[in-house]
Amino acid sequence: MLKLRNQTTRLVLNHENLRFLSASTAAAIADGILQPQFHSQTTVDLNTQVKKMSPPHFSLSVDPKFFISTLMNCKNLFQIKQVHALVTTNGMLHSLTVANKLLYEYAHHRDLADASVLFDKMGERDCVSWSVLIGGFAKVGDYMHCLETFRELIRYGVQPDNYTLPFVIKACRDKMGLMIGRLVHCIVMKYGFHLDRFVCASLVDMYAKCGVIEDAKQLFDKMSSKDLVTWTVMIGAYAECGNANESLVLFDQMREEGFVPDEIAMVAIVNACAKLCAMNKARQVHDYVNRSKISMGVILGTAMIDMYAKCGSVDSAREIFDRMQQKNFISWSAMIAAYGYHGQGKKALELFPMMLSSGIKPNNITFVSLLYACSHSGLVEDGPDIKHYTCMVDLLGRAGRLNEALGFIENTTVEKDEGLWSALLGACRIHKDIDLAEKAAKSLFELRPQNPGPYILLSNIYANAGRSKDVAKVRDLMTKRRLKKIPGYTWIEVDNIIYQFSVGDCTHPRTKEIHEMLKTLSRKLELAGYVPDTNFVLQEVDEETKLGILYTHSEKLAIAFGLIATPEGTAIRISKNLRICGDCHTFSKFASAITQREIIVRDSSRFHHFKEGACSCGDYW
Repeated sequence: MLKLRNQTTRLVLNHENLRFLSASTAAAIADGILQPQFHSQTTVDLNTQVKKMSPPHFSLSVDPKFFISTLMNCKNLFQIKQVHALVTTNGMLHSLTVANKLLYEYAHHRDLADASVLFDKMGERDCVSWSVLIGGFAKVGDYMHCLETFRELIRYGVQPDNYTLPFVIKACRDKMGLMIGRLVHCIVMKYGFHLDRFVCASLVDMYAKCGVIEDAKQLFDKMSSKDLVTWTVMIGAYAECGNANESLVLFDQMREEGFVPDEIAMVAIVNACAKLCAMNKARQVHDYVNRSKISMGVILGTAMIDMYAKCGSVDSAREIFDRMQQKNFISWSAMIAAYGYHGQGKKALELFPMMLSSGIKPNNITFVSLLYACSHSGLVEDGPDIKHYTCMVDLLGRAGRLNEALGFIENTTVEKDEGLWSALLGACRIHKDIDLAEKAAKSLFELRPQNPGPYILLSNIYANAGRSKDVAKVRDLMTKRRLKKIPGYTWIEVDNIIYQFSVGDCTHPRTKEIHEMLKTLSRKLELAGYVPDTNFVLQEVDEETKLGILYTHSEKLAIAFGLIATPEGTAIRISKNLRICGDCHTFSKFASAITQREIIVRDSSRFHHFKEGACSCGDYW
């Protein structure tokens, strides 16, 4: 048995061997360094490991290699603390190599409390010590302590490295701390890390996630050496910020420069296609995946389910789903959600028992998808008995059971967030309940005073009720708070090009043809019974002007362009950044019947499939 300071030491404790505990280790326990655990059965003690690992005449007290090797073999925190006690009793904490390795093991096992205590007690620290602690805080999501520790590193005059900086930049990204992020960028420049591709990629990602895509692109363009990760970050950043078309341009540039995309890069471009609602692009990307023999794993397969569903083809999404060899709960949830926002709630509910029988356990995402499917299909009684409060409020509210929805909110014990009240306010718009709308809007104004959405929605509700004075009050409040209405845009893809329309748009090269088609179509629709609903024009103008504004809504312009630019009999697919207005919804129903074309509209809430004068939502959106 190896002698440690002339005493026999066993560090794995149980009731039978407690009496063998050395005095020095007992002192370590008393100091709180080692937390003893008692086991009913004897486990292998550290001395056995020492015998196996130590060469003859090995001097434990002077050679740190033993402690490093032992720490590398630790499988849990209890074992790490055993070694910590051994290190302490043998005076080896003065070895920076050993202390850093011990610090790393604590951080690796997510015990940042003990890591911090050890760090504070270290007599000597180097860049590795700081990096390990900063990285440890970042990995567990404790960004406040991550940034505080980095600040101390700078104050102590320690030069950061390309291991530490990406963690700090990630903390700024996830905290949306743009101001601190810019300061870190200055530090990057000061120490010359602006040439390091890992650090630069992190900065690009940080700026993009913080909503300053121009700064991200500027930094990206200046990078002398880009790798696949950097390209993937930039492609994903454009998709996230709402400029998915630029993502597709970058994807082509990346391939022209000789980079072969991997599965993660393909996920980024698939997500961009989903954002654009670009079916032709989606099919091209799918073909590219097949030609390049890129592995269709769970992540990419699930992304493609979402892509096809958001491009308007739930059948293509189901084909991908059925062909996937492996599926996880996210794959099943994506397919359930796809049926939900395409108004096929029954099919969504049919998938749930299939999911269970396949051995996949549902989680909160699955139930939210199910509730969403029920909500958008009017299946009130089929909603799962799960406390997903926002979905339940949406489910009850859309069905007109507003008092139940309000009671559900008021009786919940969870903190009431923006989602709950937004769901109720949306339901009040559908069912024209002004009193309840005011209550919901007031709560939203308190929670998110700078979000213009609730102001606009309440203003719409007042306008539809003819309460112009209340409309003026809401607009006054928006002016005082410097809030602006988000402009509405509609996109359509024709011949692989994506066109954008705004209300009254006259910028398209074929504007004259578009407006002529719109006039002809409007006359036919009115003969068939369509009556324009000027309640959806909120400007205080005369009725004739209102008709003119309503006539050139972006959805109508996009549909008219689709009619003249796509082959007869093919579906017209458009997407809008806001919710489709009631008049455009009615217009699209009539248009689908008159033109014998299916019109698929993706708005901010769901899909609408207009066919032969009816909508898949059943006028329930």
